[in-house]
Amino acid sequence: MGKSGELTYLRDLDEKGKTRLANKPFSVDYKGRHLCDIGMMRNLLPDPPARLLDLGCGTGWTSCFFAMMGYDVVGQDIAPNMIQAAIANKERFRADSVSFFVSDYESLDFDEEFDAACFYDSLHHAEHERLALKAVFRALKPGGVLVTHEPGKGHAAAELSMQAVERYGVTEKDMPAYHLMELATEIGFSSAQYFPFANEVVESLRLHRARRLTGMRGWLERIQSGLGDTLHRMRAKRHIRRLIDNSIEAGGITLLTK
Repeated sequence: MGKSGELTYLRDLDEKGKTRLANKPFSVDYKGRHLCDIGMMRNLLPDPPARLLDLGCGTGWTSCFFAMMGYDVVGQDIAPNMIQAAIANKERFRADSVSFFVSDYESLDFDEEFDAACFYDSLHHAEHERLALKAVFRALKPGGVLVTHEPGKGHAAAELSMQAVERYGVTEKDMPAYHLMELATEIGFSSAQYFPFANEVVESLRLHRARRLTGMRGWLERIQSGLGDTLHRMRAKRHIRRLIDNSIEAGGITLLTK
């Protein structure tokens, strides 16, 4: 069903789901995760003023946030009722420098018009992600960047994903960073970088510190000894490397440069 499911997704949500979507990213269920995500993505984008293409924007909250940061934003979604909701969010957030249009991101016809583009949790709904990435590559100016935020290995088999496919007829795919980076290289992007999800970094470091620092006095003694401080920093670096190596299959943020 795929694309037809995307067209009817908003209509078929129950009232609880519609309310949560309308309040995104401020819904209590999200625990601020989306705000961390958008801040991290902003740090990977060129500074405004720049023209930004927001792909699969849904209700448009990402487009509006980027517009409020100073970008000239064009938001795209395949579903007309999502774009109607996005226009309402434009008024809600008073995001004057954003516009929206209905289209399939697999068949865009822009030609070197944008400084940057982003997929926020939307590319894994594509039927043909290669076509979507090729369309974005054409849309970017030379040196332009694409930032993606996508789930990775195991997403399609997760219970919530399978329920969404059965209930709404949408496409749910694994979209690990290594897959996107391989496609990007084949398409012609000049470089690709990977970053773990912001909330995963925070949670992993929090657990790591709780495990390693059994008491403030012992920690201060290790720092004061010099050697202890060096060992602690080395362990932290190894910990971050393990996080990156493990997460590259689990999903994350990629930065692709044309």
